[in-house]
Amino acid sequence: MLPTILDLSSLRAAYQSGLTPLDAIEEVIARRAASKDPAIFITPVPDEELRAAAKALMARAPEANSLPLWGVPFAVKDNIDAAGLPTTAACPAYAYRPEADSTVVARLKAAGAIIIGKTNLDQFATGLNGTRSPYGAPRSVFDAAYISGGSSSGSSVAVASGLAAFALGTDTAGSGRVPAAFNNLVGIKPTPGLLPNTGAIPACKSVDCITIFAATVGDGVAIRKVAEGFDAADPFSRRAKPANLPVSGLRIGVLTDAEREFFGDKEVEALYDQAIERAKALGATIVPFDYAPFREAAALLYDGPWVAERLAAVETFLATNAADFDPTVRGIIEGAKGKTAVEAFNGRYRLEELRRKTEAEWEKADVLLLPTAPTTYTVADMLANPVVLNGRLGRYTNFVNLLDCAAIAVPAGFGKGGLPGGVTVIAPAFTDDALAPLADALHRAASSGMGIDRQAAIPEASRVVPGDDGFIEIAVVGAHLTGMPLNHELAGAGGRLVKTCRTAGDYRLFVLPNTTPPKPGLLREPGHKGQGLEVEVWALPADAFGRFVQKIPAPLGIGKLTLEDGPSVSGFVCEAHAVKGAEEITALGGWRNYISAKLAS
Repeated sequence: MLPTILDLSSLRAAYQSGLTPLDAIEEVIARRAASKDPAIFITPVPDEELRAAAKALMARAPEANSLPLWGVPFAVKDNIDAAGLPTTAACPAYAYRPEADSTVVARLKAAGAIIIGKTNLDQFATGLNGTRSPYGAPRSVFDAAYISGGSSSGSSVAVASGLAAFALGTDTAGSGRVPAAFNNLVGIKPTPGLLPNTGAIPACKSVDCITIFAATVGDGVAIRKVAEGFDAADPFSRRAKPANLPVSGLRIGVLTDAEREFFGDKEVEALYDQAIERAKALGATIVPFDYAPFREAAALLYDGPWVAERLAAVETFLATNAADFDPTVRGIIEGAKGKTAVEAFNGRYRLEELRRKTEAEWEKADVLLLPTAPTTYTVADMLANPVVLNGRLGRYTNFVNLLDCAAIAVPAGFGKGGLPGGVTVIAPAFTDDALAPLADALHRAASSGMGIDRQAAIPEASRVVPGDDGFIEIAVVGAHLTGMPLNHELAGAGGRLVKTCRTAGDYRLFVLPNTTPPKPGLLREPGHKGQGLEVEVWALPADAFGRFVQKIPAPLGIGKLTLEDGPSVSGFVCEAHAVKGAEEITALGGWRNYISAKLAS
């Protein structure tokens, strides 16, 4: 018997115990037939073809779990090609039948995954709400009166209702994240270019991302790693350059009061506050940051010249088939007709100006924690006011691809009305793996289950364990402290301040003679009973750490320091002969106090 939500670890355990992919597909067929939402799929794979695909997999790879995604059922947003199934982009007149899989679908199928159908979407991936389709509007799995989120509407509902273990979406403005929030799912939004878009119909080609909806962060990351990789056929594909985040001392940026906007939705605001408290409990330092430049960048996606990319994607078809477009979608795309090349360049200039402003905010925080969507709406409300309400949904998502970020959306719990909310962790390009442990921990701490099953326990097998981020910690005691003359050697090498603390009580501090700039010498004297000395612990990238240590002049060196809270860390020590006859300043408690006293005298 399979659980309500088809996560990877449960499927693998079932297969290891004797269940076959054909058995799993029979369950999927039964669930699909029993589904009460007729708008999830545009083209479901016929039952007999699903059975044939399962049998073919078992013949190709008969040993259970012998492929990374052996027998895992998945769904594909219908603007991504899958051979043998029509691609419609939710516009019947546009439909074509591709001869080949998109690059991502081909990789997933090669890994053993079984496609169960093409899912509904806001037409031409233009919308964040899920109502702009002639194939109907998929609904929230928690209340059919409410929107599912878009544009990847059917993909999110397929996973959240237990029909698929994961699904592919796309994301230009938030389409791989907003539906995750509305259906209690994880939404993996990779760094732009990490997953190739070959075989996907573009919305805005320069910023589009293929995304993954999954039950857990661990599942989403595992699937992303199968799908990612450079593809020369996609001019926007990029080779991964993994970037790290601090293992300890993580700084998480949150909204200031001035930039909070939930459009009166107190329940979603409360869920955001609870997520901040969870992040704090996980050991992060919470840092308010100025969202204004990010918000202004977000506005460029629809109010600026980037809307012209949507026209570029379908210009020829629009010229002959305008009547076949959803009226709201047509209005948005036709709004690009007046855009000029001058406006395009001015928009690009403005984006770069805003990017420079955001750099100052990234100096404050390693990761941003934002509401995925500030509120939600009923289908009726959305249809009555489709542009204004849709625009509100993207307040905290539209900037992410324009500013080249990685993001993971996770559940944040449920409001009193029974609807879920979500938060998203965001960091600069190629931090995809580094973000995952935080996202997973936040999901688990929310105790919100997975998809429609609010009581489901997140499997331990899918836990994302923090890895070595490649940074090495070093304790500094003198001229390298913040504000001191040599601190630039740390900060300029990509170092991050982890914490300010004190050594154990058996250390003594001396002023080294004839040093420029002035430097202290730190010695450990077992049996000395002091109050400890102030130090700062910094984290340096491994290569920078090596270069830094090489430049340390004698009689100083790097040894192990014991801190007052117990752990040892690499840090500055001094040869004993160098402090003979030197001024001892241990009683002052640290180098900073010595410098202050000297300046005051």
